[in-house]
Amino acid sequence: MSWLGPALDEEQRDLAAMLDAFAIDRDVVLSDDAEVVSGLATELAELGIWTVGTDERHGGGGAGRVTTAVAMERLGRAWPALGWAATQAHAAVDVLSGDDRFSDVVAAVHTAAAAVAVVDATSRQVRLVWSVGALNGSVDRIDPAAEAPYLLLLGDDDTAVLVGPEAMTARPLDRTGLGGALTRSVRLKDTVPADAVRRLTDVDVAAARTRLRRGAAAVAAGIAGAAADAAAAYAAGRHQFGGPLTGLPTVRQSLLDQAMRTAVALAAALAADEGSVQTLAATRHACDAAIEVAAAALQSHGGYGYLTEYPAERYLRDAVSLRAATDTQAAAALAARTLVGLGPLREGEAS
Repeated sequence: MSWLGPALDEEQRDLAAMLDAFAIDRDVVLSDDAEVVSGLATELAELGIWTVGTDERHGGGGAGRVTTAVAMERLGRAWPALGWAATQAHAAVDVLSGDDRFSDVVAAVHTAAAAVAVVDATSRQVRLVWSVGALNGSVDRIDPAAEAPYLLLLGDDDTAVLVGPEAMTARPLDRTGLGGALTRSVRLKDTVPADAVRRLTDVDVAAARTRLRRGAAAVAAGIAGAAADAAAAYAAGRHQFGGPLTGLPTVRQSLLDQAMRTAVALAAALAADEGSVQTLAATRHACDAAIEVAAAALQSHGGYGYLTEYPAERYLRDAVSLRAATDTQAAAALAARTLVGLGPLREGEAS
């Protein structure tokens, strides 16, 4: 599998090669089979990948930003739903590890024995409100890659809420792609145990948002890379007019355009720093590029691209679903407020 990003060090190259070999060896196209999804997540945790970029002091791998992005990009190529779930696991550990109340949850997340769906209170998908000291309402969409996840709601600049699986009822949702994401909507039950909904204060919510956006950008770049590789391989192996399709200048130009879009998306994902606007730009660009590259790759396959026997149509579906899962439009509204010096969005206030 190709790498269109900047030069990697030896450790990062070994990590990419290991994950490529792991994906080839498993050769699984994910569906919403919870047992298969859980098995892969557990294996990735045993390899140290699931929370590779979280702090070693809290049980993580301690990998740097680029190394973590390499891991998420490689997961995005093979199983984008797992790449997004692992990204959420990273954000959850970042938020929860500073509170002793959640040490068991953090330990379970590291081993993939527990999943956490991390959502932003600013998202259009969140319909939760505090009423008479209790949290009520629903979240329209989560993509936890698990059947009974925790829900971590990122609030304003310094608060978050962790909701236990026992406090929610879930309904599976249909979507375009992201096989294995076990996408669902959740509603809080009317009566829940006292410790099933717990507030956290003094949380670095901005850092958690950055973690989510960086991870999403890397996963999207992985989808784009896989689609571009599939198109190039198909064109090289398909013969027409006495030679391979790559003999046609228009085909070569399309493949180059796909590779260039992938390279730019990957560079943005790796370069995103701590700023909300910068990380949002990387995420939006990478998600849009994944859709554009996957659509072009499908066209490179001709009519065969629409057949499930080829991966091109799946890459396009995954790219569309990942952009929906990350809800970049709501993130853009929040970043725009930050850019002009406004605080978090308050109830009843226009974005």
